[in-house]
Amino acid sequence: MLFNVNIDHVATLREARGGIEPSVLEAALIVEKCKCDAITVHLREDRRHIQDVDLFTIKQGVDIPINLEMALSEEIIEIALKLKPKQITIVPERREELTTEGGFDIVKYFDKATSMLSVFKGTGILLSLFIDPDKEQISASKSAGVEIIEIHTGEYSNSLTTDSINHELDRISKAARLGKELGLQVAAGHGLNYTNLSSIMKISEIEELNIGHSIISRSVFVGLERAILEMKKLVEV
Repeated sequence: MLFNVNIDHVATLREARGGIEPSVLEAALIVEKCKCDAITVHLREDRRHIQDVDLFTIKQGVDIPINLEMALSEEIIEIALKLKPKQITIVPERREELTTEGGFDIVKYFDKATSMLSVFKGTGILLSLFIDPDKEQISASKSAGVEIIEIHTGEYSNSLTTDSINHELDRISKAARLGKELGLQVAAGHGLNYTNLSSIMKISEIEELNIGHSIISRSVFVGLERAILEMKKLVEV
């Protein structure tokens, strides 16, 4: 199981005061020290946390791969082509949202998305789509030519009743199975924490996890290294 740590909210803390601390590079170095598989960062169009300079500072400062989450924006695509991360993950964005709400609708935007994604062909950058656990979305992702799908686990993470939790787990499990059958690498992320991760870990088709907010929240009390290692221990069970 690949374990990628999202450090966006280290930058959120920094931007709250508009200063230079906490250092995003220092956070990236701790992720690397903990022997995680990749650093995930989301360069949003409104630059509410991660800034352009952060991407290149991280790329130059650590040796582990970067998974760049991004909208299908010509401006962000241009930056991604300069950065050349190991992987890009296409996510939807709305300016007024607090965090990413739902997956990218590849069915609705198939023609536009495939046209814009074509610029990455031949670059060696892995292409991933962050999508809802839906059969049509997975089939369209395969047709779009990406190598990876990341299943949005937000609905599962926000569920409060046993019935809704089990319903969402069933959707995620079926989506992961279909993705695997179609030859896609299957990742999962959004809202996963130290409590709800265990059920996701039982879905054998999921090969990669992207976890951030819960780790950064935990780090306020125990420090970032310990917070990462505690999560990594759960991932490695």
